[in-house]
Amino acid sequence: MTEKLILDGNVVANEVKDALKSRIQALKEKNITPCLATILVGDDPSSATYVKMKGNACNRLGIESRKIHLPKETTTEELLNTIHELNEDSSVHGILLQHPVPDHIDERQAFEAISVEKDVDGVTSWGYGQTALGFGLYPSCTPAAILQIMKHYNIDAEGKHAVVVGRSPILGKPVSALLLNENATVTTCHSRTTDLPQFLKTADIVVAAVGKPNFIKGEWLKDGVVVLDAGYNPGNIGDADYSSCYEKASAITPVPGGVGPVTISMLLKHTVDAAERR
Repeated sequence: MTEKLILDGNVVANEVKDALKSRIQALKEKNITPCLATILVGDDPSSATYVKMKGNACNRLGIESRKIHLPKETTTEELLNTIHELNEDSSVHGILLQHPVPDHIDERQAFEAISVEKDVDGVTSWGYGQTALGFGLYPSCTPAAILQIMKHYNIDAEGKHAVVVGRSPILGKPVSALLLNENATVTTCHSRTTDLPQFLKTADIVVAAVGKPNFIKGEWLKDGVVVLDAGYNPGNIGDADYSSCYEKASAITPVPGGVGPVTISMLLKHTVDAAERR
């Protein structure tokens, strides 16, 4: 790439969703409506907004959105019972537990209760392990979105040095595994990495996934780097300082309008995939 490229997530998301329309229609002709069940525990306003956005995206495509809203007092056992019921419901093809749950709930235990066949958000350790080994059905949606953006814009990871800043189980770790499977050389860093700029100076591809606004500075990057910002902080601010990183990058995702829209489209794709497999 010789020109600076803005990696427009809305374009990629629309391409993914357009490709789903005929598949959804084919399922409905067999009396199957793809169904995503979303579980929201408590009244966190950001989580409620995310669930609403996902539901609206489902409805626009003709995917059934089944919303389960549990009170913040819900116990781990009660949440597990809800998940087990959805696992047994053959009309539900995908299950999404909105993160985070209230502190008194064992979130990891709840994630692990989701059937791997319905784990369309890639949150179970079983699904993560399969993804890392290269045969997972449903990678975590944000890592999958990052790979989809790269595919759309013909950004080849093979032989490149990718530095992932972040190590969460549903973003930093799985995107590192996916990039490794694409034959990139991957360095996984995080907020406690000593002398982070020295690692970023050598990166051909940077994935910002540390959860800190404007954390990655342009002066830490080399010219021509590809910056994929998966951060989303209050005020629509990414994890990379956009203005300074833009000056160094050959390609960069904006925030908002970059990775976010594609994440939702990958959730829809995984739900349709699951419906077809059923």
